[in-house]
Parts: sequence; C-alpha cells; structure tokens
Amino acid sequence: MLGMENSMTAVWVVLMIVFLVVEGIVPGLVSIWFALGALAALISSMLGAQLWLQAVWFIVVSVLALIATRPLAKKYVNSRVQATNADMLIGQECVVKEAVNQLAETGAVAIGGKIWTARTDSADTILEEGSIAVVERIEGVKLIVRKK
Repeated sequence: MLGMENSMTAVWVVLMIVFLVVEGIVPGLVSIWFALGALAALISSMLGAQLWLQAVWFIVVSVLALIATRPLAKKYVNSRVQATNADMLIGQECVVKEAVNQLAETGAVAIGGKIWTARTDSADTILEEGSIAVVERIEGVKLIVRKK
C-alpha cells in the first residue's frame, strides 16, 4: 500500500505542475483552480488519505476556488473592452441625410463630418430627411438613432 501512496503523491504533483504550466501559457485564468485542487489532494495524499478522499478534496477545493474567485477574475482579467472614438457619438445629435426606415432598410445620418448608416429601434419609427436625431448606440457599423 505504501507504493500506492507514493505514486498518488507523484500523480498530484504532476497534475499540479501541468495545471500551473497551462495557466502560464494560456492567456486569462483557466486552470489555477485545478492546481489548487491538486495541491489539496497532494496534501491529503501525503497525510495518508485514501484515494477516494483525495479525489473528493481535489473536486471540492477546485469548485470552491472557482466559485470564490471566478467573478473577480472575470471582472479584472477578461474584461478587455476596447473603447473606440465612435463611442463618443453616443448621445450626440445628427442630421438625417437619407430617410431612416427600418422596414425598407434605408437610412443615413451625418455626424462629425461623416456619413453613417443608420437604423431605428422600432419598425414604426421613420425619420425624414433633414430631421434631427440622437445616437442611442452603435451596432457594428450602424448607428441606432431616435427622433429628437
């Protein structure tokens, strides 16, 4: 039985190293929780716990670490939203250059010296040429506008 305990200790060490290497290679946090779980299983293996208990420690610690830290990791690590100059258009007034009609899929507005394709949120809303609109948001390369 002593050989089994030593081999499981080696397995947990190898798994922990693999998870840490993967964590170092892949951008973002992807496997650090499993490395913590492997550390817990390694400690229980060194203390002589049975294999099923080592597996339980691995799963429980991994899941708890994931639950405890994933929201923070998601907020700070994977929140790379790139702001663009186009974001400055939101809330600005624009002049309708081509009637904005959702059903006909037509519409263009002028803002900041540039002509943009425009649409409205509602199929019922039609903005006539020459009217003033306000930019609500940007979807792809289209401005979503509303009547002022």
